[in-house]
Amino acid sequence: MDLKLLEKILNSEPRYRLKQARKAVFSDLIDSWQDATNLPLALREKLDGKVPLFIDGEIYASKDGKTVKAVIKLKDGLKIEAVLMRHARGRNSVCLSSQVGCPLGCGFCATGAAGFKRNLTVDEITGQYLFLARYLKNSIKEENKITNVVYMGMGEPFLNYENVMSSVRILNDKGLIGLGARHISISTAGIVDGIKKLANENLQINLAVSLHAPDDKLRSSLMPINKKYSIKRVLSAVDRYIEKTGRRVMFEYLMIKGINDSPALAKKLASLMKRPLYLINLIPYNPTDKFKPSTPEAIKIFKSILEKEGAAVTQRHSFGQDINAACGQLAGK
Repeated sequence: MDLKLLEKILNSEPRYRLKQARKAVFSDLIDSWQDATNLPLALREKLDGKVPLFIDGEIYASKDGKTVKAVIKLKDGLKIEAVLMRHARGRNSVCLSSQVGCPLGCGFCATGAAGFKRNLTVDEITGQYLFLARYLKNSIKEENKITNVVYMGMGEPFLNYENVMSSVRILNDKGLIGLGARHISISTAGIVDGIKKLANENLQINLAVSLHAPDDKLRSSLMPINKKYSIKRVLSAVDRYIEKTGRRVMFEYLMIKGINDSPALAKKLASLMKRPLYLINLIPYNPTDKFKPSTPEAIKIFKSILEKEGAAVTQRHSFGQDINAACGQLAGK
């Protein structure tokens, strides 16, 4: 939905009409203006023609019912994916995409292997949220609210900075979706300029950095972007971000069998990460084509070394492998 066009159309209406329309879209989660019965019929018909609410998407659910992948077809025929993850105690997280494909070409990621098409507009980003919020409301009524949003889907958010941040403000705006800033996270492959910009936003959203290796040689072989933004440059930007915001930063570390999961690399990683407000998040690798996940035993040993060396560490549970909805598996298929 084109929010700016909606505002333009309603500019000639009484001021309260815009508030009613926003509530209908972002709170009531209607998918047709005909359902906004507090609006005049003529206005509903006009809005249906000018600002349609239909989102062309398909739903794929995992066998355990905890993960739902939405494949959304855009107006130009390109496809993107977004993921809903249902946690315990009514916590529902949505993973949003920021680009069609990704230009970074990380060796472990199916999205990067698919190539890059274009950036998403702000409406295409928020449309993913609305599509899954409607699904949650209509299909899983006992737990019908999205509680967390993560920008960890297709693409690099900081290479589409303005549209991503505009969508963050829509999510956070109490007059629209009203999601608390601390429930919104952005993950970057280490785009230093984006980290610096985010530090000046005066928004208490969460920052995550995809690290995946403790030295430049290994990281460059996995993530070509490291040749431009070395680990030293990334950590320097993170330190300035922490100094400015006082917020903890999460470092994501995929556990890939025989590549980055040795005890020696754990010790090297710990030496980098033993800093205030640094948190390592170990993620079992989700198979695509090239690599295999570390064994549970290897992850256990790796984690214990980090803890022994004094680094703050946690481990993520993977969602949606059986529907190719897990981290690194999104490819718009």
